[in-house]
Amino acid sequence: MYAFDFVRPATVEEAVAALATDEAQALGGGQTLIPTLKQRLASPGTLVSLTGIAAMKGVAMQGDRLAIGGGTPHAVVAREAARAYPTLAALAGHIGDPAVRNRGTIGGSLANNDPSADYPAGALASGATIVTNTREIAADDYFQGMFTTALEPGEIITEVRFPVPERANYQKFLQPASRFALVGVFVAKFAGGVRVAVTGASQDGAFRWSDAEAALSADFRPEAIAGLAADPDGMIGDLHGSPEYRAHLIGVLTRRAVAAAA
Repeated sequence: MYAFDFVRPATVEEAVAALATDEAQALGGGQTLIPTLKQRLASPGTLVSLTGIAAMKGVAMQGDRLAIGGGTPHAVVAREAARAYPTLAALAGHIGDPAVRNRGTIGGSLANNDPSADYPAGALASGATIVTNTREIAADDYFQGMFTTALEPGEIITEVRFPVPERANYQKFLQPASRFALVGVFVAKFAGGVRVAVTGASQDGAFRWSDAEAALSADFRPEAIAGLAADPDGMIGDLHGSPEYRAHLIGVLTRRAVAAAA
């Protein structure tokens, strides 16, 4: 590690002001940033901790949407969203290990946009809205590639709003060491159709599988996508699995998710 300044603002306004200084970096739960600092892959002059902002924490229903503060830890989402949106709560409850779930935050995960993270699939499949200190961003517009989002410098995720589907399920084939998704598929059925989001498979990060969405919107059964196959082009290939293997898993996990949701 190296020397840097550390500030812990109590309000979003104070955090925005602190991030406006040169070489400042927002710090959520630190589950990605701290290891990055230890490896000297990042060198901010100031860390602006968001953990002291009470207004960015909590889980509550707002009309027909589940609103989750950007600074809410995964473990709190797993516990407090269980009644309103059990599939999302289950997703949060299987992120990493207990230490990660008690420190990592939903806003930090979405801001980092790791290509194998769980929340991006949940946000995309749910048609969530990412709320920042300046605007609201639809999930379909928010994710823009590996570790890339629509966030501008100094912009903070203050809340995430999830429409609650009629039925949903998340299936995750995890990498045992990291507990990241080797492939994860989130299926959400709404009155207007079905949304299917995939994480862990593509080099560009989470994406929607439109062919499966069309088939399942017409017939919400695993058999409806029996003849569909995801395109391996652009999929991640590493020591854990080839692009073809990941493409195959997408189909397998989507069928399992539909069966579990139905």
